[in-house]
Amino acid sequence: MRWGEIIRRLVLVPPTLFGVAVIVFVLLRVVPGDPISMMIPPGASQADIGRLRALYGLDQPILHQFVSWLGQVVQGNFGRSISVRQDVLDLLLTRLPATIELTLLATLIAVVIGVLAALVGILARGRRAEWAVDGGVGVLLAIPDFLWALILLLLFGVLVPLLPISGRIDPQVEIDFHSNFYLIESLLTGRLDVAAALLRHMILPALALALPFSAIIARLLKASLVEAEDQDYAQIARARGYSRPSILLNEVFPNALIPTVALGGVQVTLLLGGTVLVERIFSYEGIGNMAIDAVINRDFPLIQGLVLTFAVLFIVLNLAVDALVTLLDPRLRHG
Repeated sequence: MRWGEIIRRLVLVPPTLFGVAVIVFVLLRVVPGDPISMMIPPGASQADIGRLRALYGLDQPILHQFVSWLGQVVQGNFGRSISVRQDVLDLLLTRLPATIELTLLATLIAVVIGVLAALVGILARGRRAEWAVDGGVGVLLAIPDFLWALILLLLFGVLVPLLPISGRIDPQVEIDFHSNFYLIESLLTGRLDVAAALLRHMILPALALALPFSAIIARLLKASLVEAEDQDYAQIARARGYSRPSILLNEVFPNALIPTVALGGVQVTLLLGGTVLVERIFSYEGIGNMAIDAVINRDFPLIQGLVLTFAVLFIVLNLAVDALVTLLDPRLRHG
């Protein structure tokens, strides 16, 4: 990716976020329901309701509310949660690291499973083993992540209770880290006991997210491997006496990886969106689980902060994927 392209993409970021902010702000005000009515006790007077609406600025016209809220966001103030009664930015900074770590672990598992399945499928090309691999990939792809979450919860949480099925870590585990990236910091500081406890809670939700994603990676990579193996350079290498596994790993695989990263990287954003339901099923303490609570409680400031956070994550992921594709493809790197 050249500097001009990078600058052009960065220039488009503020208008994109502004458009997202406008859409979510207007939709929240148009959809029926009043967040104040959900937080007041029974028998509250109209004066009490009016004071609460004035406290959160809901008594002002929509345009005035939007301008006021946008000005606060630019200054790094996302407002105060109506349901939790805490600063929205503090809530996001507390929960976001948990979701990022879960997404990274799910991506790692998906890449390992997907690459192995694609390599086995291409090595067994034209044989019954290829059909078995393709059938397994089809099964993984046919079941959505939230259904995998329910299956894994039933298997390993109820029928064969091997792993914990709720929370991020056991309450009795002592955590004294400087950040909320517990897994990353525990690995960097050598707290392997804490890392093991975290992984025990993360493995089931991460696996539920990873299985459909691994099927996508396997299909994309195998299709790219089949196409690349039929190219002239692979046939010339075979004519020179190189073994097929050597050609696949050294010649074909690097070229097939480029379209897989380009298309599969986009799926990471969908995986991030899938954390909403999976985190809810496993009661995992991330922003996905918090998003459902915010919607149920009609917590306008928290929903707006969450949507903008997801938008920023999607933009950053797309930029990272484009940069990675550029590094892998010399034609783009030197173009």
